[in-house]
Amino acid sequence: MLAALLTAAVAGAGADRRRREQALLRTRGLRPRQVAALAGAEAAVIGATGGLLGLGVAAVAGRIAFGTASFGARGTSAGGWFALSLVLGLLVAGVAVLVPALRDLRGGTVAAARRVVGRARSPWWMRYGVDLILLAVSLLVFRASSGNQYALVLAPEGVPSISVSYWAFLGPALLWFGSALLLYRLAILLLAHGRRFVARLTRPLTGTLAGTTAASMSRRRRPLARAVVLLALAIAFAASTATLNSTYKQQAEVDARLTNGADVTVTESPGVSVGPDAGKALKTAGVRHVEPLQHRFAYVGADLQDLYGVQPASIASATSLQDAYFVGGTAKSLMHKLTTRPDSILVSQETVKDFQLSPGDTLNLRLQDSRTKSLHTVPFHYAGVVKEFPTAPKDSFFVTNASYVAKATGSDAIGAFLLDTSGTGQKSVAAELRHRLGTSANVTDITHTRATVGSSLTSVDLAGLTRIELGFAVLLAAASGGIVLALGLAERRRTFALTTVLGATKRQLRGLVLSEAVVTTVGGLAGGALIGWALSQMLVKVLTGIFDPPPATIAVPWGYLALTTGAAVVAIGGSALNAARRSSRPPVEELRDL
Repeated sequence: MLAALLTAAVAGAGADRRRREQALLRTRGLRPRQVAALAGAEAAVIGATGGLLGLGVAAVAGRIAFGTASFGARGTSAGGWFALSLVLGLLVAGVAVLVPALRDLRGGTVAAARRVVGRARSPWWMRYGVDLILLAVSLLVFRASSGNQYALVLAPEGVPSISVSYWAFLGPALLWFGSALLLYRLAILLLAHGRRFVARLTRPLTGTLAGTTAASMSRRRRPLARAVVLLALAIAFAASTATLNSTYKQQAEVDARLTNGADVTVTESPGVSVGPDAGKALKTAGVRHVEPLQHRFAYVGADLQDLYGVQPASIASATSLQDAYFVGGTAKSLMHKLTTRPDSILVSQETVKDFQLSPGDTLNLRLQDSRTKSLHTVPFHYAGVVKEFPTAPKDSFFVTNASYVAKATGSDAIGAFLLDTSGTGQKSVAAELRHRLGTSANVTDITHTRATVGSSLTSVDLAGLTRIELGFAVLLAAASGGIVLALGLAERRRTFALTTVLGATKRQLRGLVLSEAVVTTVGGLAGGALIGWALSQMLVKVLTGIFDPPPATIAVPWGYLALTTGAAVVAIGGSALNAARRSSRPPVEELRDL
């Protein structure tokens, strides 16, 4: 969609010149049908040439990212997609070039077409407030699709398939379109009614021509507003895509850490009983901290659940505990509760519902006594809800203080040790421990788990597609700002030449050109940042259901955003400087060429 809009903007940059040339052809005797045929031929050449070039670029990108030019498609499927892409290219060219020509031929006169200055009517969507309607509908859809009872992805237990509700993406799509139209409206209003404000902003660059510059921008407010909107949409696309991708990677890492427990996890084999002190022998080269983790089983009523005993003061030193894992307090506050009151326990939401628990209520569990091998009742006090925990299953489980469990059962036996390696050397540490421990324990590392975990959609590898999308976003941002501005300035060479004849200095002309570049850059980047922020928040919230666990915060790729912004600024600056250099040509030569 953004590429189509950019194509239309590039074609529309010469719309006025094309309209005057067609009027000149009609003046010299060509019939409207012949002019329409020429416009159709131009559209066909643009569409075919652009489509073939695009297919070539896509084939190269597919070869680099996926090792195949067809992006994994084969036979007739690949041919069909390539043909469809070419047809869409021809359609975009037809809409951008042929349709305006036919509209002018059908509804305008030769004199009107050759008129340089005229009063344009506001678009119909601005008169009816379509932008505001789209934003309102977007918020309604977002509220419905992000409700507590809504599931974007439905995976029924026992069914080897998933069901995705795509209507939830209607909210972000409407936000994208509505924000673009609203930004266009605001840009038009600023340039049309804010001449004094624009003149004050451009005075450092244009000097005494500040008023003339503001008036020129006001007269050309439509193409300038289109350039601002295109740049903003490109920046928003880059920001939202990169943010969603970074959050995707972040949650894939969280998922792997939850599954494995830590950088390296040593799980004791069944029948092996070791105490917390056995962890000292695991602190080899590269290991920063070793954390013991009890794993028992407990009955609550007739239900058997996993129970994990932790050392609350130090558990966070070996693994990651996010606030999103808990309900009823932050990770730090709930661990503090387990420390200050050892008989506190964290339970699942299902257990809270089944037993109608309130904070502080007594919950009696039956655990096996290591001395008598029989079950006996151990009282706990409900302190909060735990939804996720390292190495824990996806269903119901308990988390409590390990020292209280050891005292109540007469055993401090450890089920697993969580090893922190500071995020490096996991494979080598795991290999050394496997060699040392043999079959007495199972050693897993997060690197292997990250590659094999399949607990959620975050296990899907989208690296190749992501590289293409992010690279495409950078190019779109640069093209949206640089090419559109360059073409718009190229169409105004006559204006610059006449301004020089009327006495404007080279410095003033350069300032006039740079002023338009500054307005485009500031408006596009500011609008893109706001739209990108809103779109990122909405997308991550709507897609929360595909993450396991849901993200506590979004991950913002500041480096990539800086690269994208820099590419856009460099492209706009290059276009402006080139136009400023060309505006310094002798006006007689410029007018002769035109």
